[in-house]
Amino acid sequence: MNYQDEFRDRALVKGYAQRIARLVEGRTDVMTFMEVCGTHTMSIYQYGLRTLLPPQVRLISGPGCPVCVTPNEYLDRAVALCRLPGVIVATFGDMVRVPGSSSSLQEERAMGADVRIVYSPLDAVALAAANPDRKVVFLGVGFETTAPAIGGSILAARKQGLVNYFVLAAHKTMPIPMRVLANDPELGIDGYLCPAHVSTIIGADAYRFLPEEFGIPCVVTGFEPVDVMQGVEMLVRQVVEGKPRVEIQYSRVATWEGNRKALDVLAQVFTPFDAPWRGIGIIPGSGLRIADAYAAFDAEREIAVEVEETKEHQGCLCGEILKGKVTPFDCPLFANACTPESPVGACMVSSEGTCAAAYKYGQ
Repeated sequence: MNYQDEFRDRALVKGYAQRIARLVEGRTDVMTFMEVCGTHTMSIYQYGLRTLLPPQVRLISGPGCPVCVTPNEYLDRAVALCRLPGVIVATFGDMVRVPGSSSSLQEERAMGADVRIVYSPLDAVALAAANPDRKVVFLGVGFETTAPAIGGSILAARKQGLVNYFVLAAHKTMPIPMRVLANDPELGIDGYLCPAHVSTIIGADAYRFLPEEFGIPCVVTGFEPVDVMQGVEMLVRQVVEGKPRVEIQYSRVATWEGNRKALDVLAQVFTPFDAPWRGIGIIPGSGLRIADAYAAFDAEREIAVEVEETKEHQGCLCGEILKGKVTPFDCPLFANACTPESPVGACMVSSEGTCAAAYKYGQ
């Protein structure tokens, strides 16, 4: 079965649009659904899915881009680390161009810093093994999807006896900020399109508190346009029926219990802490830091460095965009001072960023 072609079938997408329109026919209220996955955001913009929905259904983008929600303070520390002699900073590509308070990893690399793009945390472990006289710092940014692999890299480095491999951890977990946003009366969220790949790790059961405590429907949804439209249709149906619950649209991959092996790695290598989120602030228990038993691999604890005073970029609305309170088109910098070639905020840099999606595909 060719999943890509079948889940991009124009007739199926239009069919779901028609079903959604029939479900809300005659209603005067507006249902607000939030996606909290950057790939959902990109798909919604790329395929123009908002334009297919009736006026009674509104989609807003939340904090689903891990690069975007990473605050400037973390970026400033990464920049400071790459300036140290004998340090190699390894990172996924999205982080290289994100502006910190006064610089970016790309700018530092242009001035001679050793910043390398890798495609797997194990590539960074191999880099450390090949350079025993240098410290290799991997930038551990991401949600529950990438955190197990980064935890696995720490386990691999310990097994190999490496003493020069470190992780600068900024991992975050998704359900807790969803609770925070559900509590925000300004947003008035009526349903969540739950993140697909995060859900393959933590399981759909992780969202059960949302319908039970807040009466908010949840659908674990895939990334393709047919997935998204079916997910929206399932949310609309729950609202119309007045029966909020958790459902799995992405049943070809996601399960109720998640990935036990991955969860075991998270529990072994990391511990929860109160993490800062760009635009939202400190969210208690929403982050994952390296556990004390693996402190020798924690770059923040093991490598002393002076970090500049963190500053935010004037006029950038990335934080408000991540909360779903404004759109990129509301930002005065969007497509003017802030473009993919010269980004001011993280939301314009990442391939999962809302501003990047809006700039590339428009409304």
